[in-house]
Amino acid sequence: MTNLLLLPILIPLLTAIALMLLHKRIEMQRIVSVLSLIGTVIATSILLAKVKTDGIQTLNLGSWEAPYGITLVSDMLSVLLVLTATVITLFVIMFSFHSIGRDRETFYYYPIVQFLLVGINGAFTTGDIFNLFVFFEVMLMSSYVLLVLGGTKIQLRESIKYILVNIISSALFVIAVGFLYSVVGTLNMAQISERIAESNQPGIITVIAMLFLVVFGLKGAIFPLYFWLPGSYYAPPAPILALFGALLTKVGVYSILRTYSLFFYHETGFTHSVLMILSLLTIIVGVIGAIAYWDLKKIIIYNVIVAVGVILFGVSVNSSTSIEGSIFYVLHDMVIKAALFLLIGIMIKITGTSNLKQMRGLIKQFPLLAWTFFIAALSLAGIPPLSGFIGKLLIVQGGFEEGNYIGAGIILLSSLLVLYSVMKIFMNGFFGKPTEYKADHIPVGKLLIPSIALVTVAVLYGFNAELIYPYISDATETIVNPDMYIEAVLRGE
Repeated sequence: MTNLLLLPILIPLLTAIALMLLHKRIEMQRIVSVLSLIGTVIATSILLAKVKTDGIQTLNLGSWEAPYGITLVSDMLSVLLVLTATVITLFVIMFSFHSIGRDRETFYYYPIVQFLLVGINGAFTTGDIFNLFVFFEVMLMSSYVLLVLGGTKIQLRESIKYILVNIISSALFVIAVGFLYSVVGTLNMAQISERIAESNQPGIITVIAMLFLVVFGLKGAIFPLYFWLPGSYYAPPAPILALFGALLTKVGVYSILRTYSLFFYHETGFTHSVLMILSLLTIIVGVIGAIAYWDLKKIIIYNVIVAVGVILFGVSVNSSTSIEGSIFYVLHDMVIKAALFLLIGIMIKITGTSNLKQMRGLIKQFPLLAWTFFIAALSLAGIPPLSGFIGKLLIVQGGFEEGNYIGAGIILLSSLLVLYSVMKIFMNGFFGKPTEYKADHIPVGKLLIPSIALVTVAVLYGFNAELIYPYISDATETIVNPDMYIEAVLRGE
C-alpha cells in the first residue's frame, strides 16, 4: 500500500511512454489515455481514503531513509490537489477527442498531456525541494510543447515569451535552492523546516523567502509577475488553455502555500505582509482586465489572475480560517476554470471568433450550452450555495478575524466585478438578436458532455460542502501545524 503514493506519478509516466509508441494510432491513443486517467483517479481515491484513515503517507525511494533519500509525501492537501488535477485532465482529454484536431493528435498530443500530469502530480507530492524543481521542469517542458503544438503564428510568437520567462524563473529557482541548502544543509522539506525553526529564521532566510516568492510568483502569475500570462494562455486551443488555466498557475500557488507554511512561518511580519500586498494588487489587476476586455479568452484568463490573488490573500492572512478558505477555494477554482475554458471553447468553435461583440443569440440554437455557462458563471463569482461561495466566505471571514478589513472588502468587491465580467459574456453572447450559426459539422453535444461533467463536479462540491469539510479540515491542520508533516516524514509517526 505504501507504493500508492507513486502511482499518480508512475501511471501517467508509463502511459506517456506507451502512447509515444502508438503515435500513428489515434483511436488507440484515446482509449489508452482515458483508461490510464481513470486508473489514476481510482489509485488517487484509494490513497485519499488511506490518508483520511491513517494520516500522512510517506514513501522513501530506494529505501533511503529521510532525510538522506528522496521522499514522496501525501498529506491531505497534496492528495486532494492530485485527485482534482487528474479528474480535470480526464475530462479535458475527452473534450479533446472532438476539438483538438487530427494534426495535433498525430504530433504526440496525448503523451505530452500525460507528461504534463507527471510534472503536476509530482510537484504536489514531492517532499524534497530540489525534486520540486525537477517536477516543475517536467511540467514546463510539456507545456512548451503543448503551447506550440499546431504551429500557428500566435502560438510561436507567444511561446518565445513563455519560454524566456520560465527559463529565468527556473534559473532563479536553482539559485534559491542553492542559497537555502547553503544555510540549512539539507534538501528534505521536513528537515529544512526543522532547521529553520532551530535557527529562529534569521535575516538570510527571510531574503531566501522573498526569492522563493519571486520564483513561485512567476509560475503562479502574481502582481507584478503576471505580465506573461494573458498573451501566452491566449495562444493555444481550448483544451490546452483549460489545462494551463486550471492547473499550471495552481502549482505555483501550492508551492507558495507549502513553503510559506512549512519553512517561513516564524517571522511573518515582513514576508506575509509583502505577500498580502501583492495578492491584493493581483486581484485588482485581474478584475480590471476581466471587465475591460471583450474577448472571451481574455476575460476568463484575467479571472485566473483574480483567483490567484484571492487564494494567496488567504495564505497571507495565515489563520486557520483563511487557510481553510484558500484550500477550499483552490480546488473549486481548478474545476470551474477548466469548465469555463471548455465552454468558451465551444462558443468560439460555433461562432468562429472569440470577440464577444461579434456573437449574439446563441441561446436560441444552444440552450443547454447557455444554461451550463450560466451555472458555471454563478459558481465562479461565488454565488451561494455554489462552490465558489464557501471558500471565499472563509477567506473573507479570516480577513475580518485578523482585522484586515480592507483586504476582505477588496475580495467582496472583486466578487461583484467577477460576476459582471462573466455575466457580460452570458448576456451579450447568448442573448440579443439571434444569429443563425452553421454548426452542423461541430459535435456540440459531444463537446458539452465533459464540460457539463466538470460543472456538475463544481456544483456537487458546493452542495456537499458538509461532506467535504472534514477533508479540507485535515488539509488545513497539516498546514497550520507543520510539526505533523515533520513527524510523519522524519520519524514515521
